[in-house]
Amino acid sequence: MSDEAAAGFVRVRLDLSYDGSEFSGWAKQAGGRRTVQGEIEDALRTVTRSRETYELTVAGRTDAGVHARGQVAHVDLPREVWAEHHQKLLKRLAGRLRRDVRVWALREAPSGFNARFSAVWRRYAYRVTDNPGGVDPLLRSHVLWHDWPLDVDAMNEAARRLLGEHDFAAYCKKREGATTIRTLQELSLVKGDDGIITATVRADAFCHNMVRSLIGALLFVGDGHRPPEWPGTVLAAGVRDSAVHVVRPHGLTLEEVGYPADELLAARNKEARNKRSLPSAGCC
Repeated sequence: MSDEAAAGFVRVRLDLSYDGSEFSGWAKQAGGRRTVQGEIEDALRTVTRSRETYELTVAGRTDAGVHARGQVAHVDLPREVWAEHHQKLLKRLAGRLRRDVRVWALREAPSGFNARFSAVWRRYAYRVTDNPGGVDPLLRSHVLWHDWPLDVDAMNEAARRLLGEHDFAAYCKKREGATTIRTLQELSLVKGDDGIITATVRADAFCHNMVRSLIGALLFVGDGHRPPEWPGTVLAAGVRDSAVHVVRPHGLTLEEVGYPADELLAARNKEARNKRSLPSAGCC
C-alpha cells in the first residue's frame, strides 16, 4: 500500500458519511452484499465513465451496522480522469449514490497522504440510553437501549483506569499477525438533557470489536453488576472474558479522523506500519 500515487495518477482524499444500518460494513465482500466501499467504487466508475474500478483505502473499516459521520478515504485516479471530472464529481456522486451514504469533499491529497496509515487518531461515539420507556423511535437506529439504570460517574471512574498504552487483547477479536497494543487517548461519558449517554472513545487506532467491547464492560459497571475496578482487571488479565459483551453496532458512530501536518505525513506512515510491543517489565 503506497504512500504516493503511481506515475500518471492523482491521489484524491474523500470525506464521507453514512448510515450503516443497511450496509454489511465498509469492506467489499463476496456474494453481492451491500457495502460502503462497493457502493462508492461503483458510483465512481459510473460517473467517470471508466472501465476499471478504482479501489478505495479507508481510515477505519467499520463493521455491519456501524455509522460514520467523519470517515476519510483515498483513491488514486488517472490524472486525465481527475482533470476531466473533478469539478463536477461531487455533484454527480450525490446524484448516483443512495441517500444513506454521502461524499462531502473531494480534493487532491498532499504528498505522502494515506487515509489509513497517516491517521494519528480516530474518534468514535457510542450512544446509549437507560430511559425506562426506551429509545426515541426517530433515534432507534443510532442509540442503544439499556434496560437498567446507569451510574455515569461509576462508568467514568472505570474508564479512567483504561487510558494509556496497553495490550487490549482482552477487548479485541484477535486477528492473526496483528498487534492488539493501542493507545487509548480518551474514554469519557456524558449524559445529556435528553437522557442519551454519549461515550467518546479516541485512540491512535482500534482493533476489531475494541470500542464495542469497552462499552460492554462499562455498561456492566454502570448498572451495578461489576465494580469500577473490574474493566481494568480484565485488561490486565490480557484474555477475553466471557462477561464482557460486545454491544450491538447501531449505537456506534465514527465521528472524526485526525491527521498530522503535511510535512509530518511520511514520518507518521512509517510509525504506523511498525508493529508495536510494550516495554518489557524485566529481562529475566
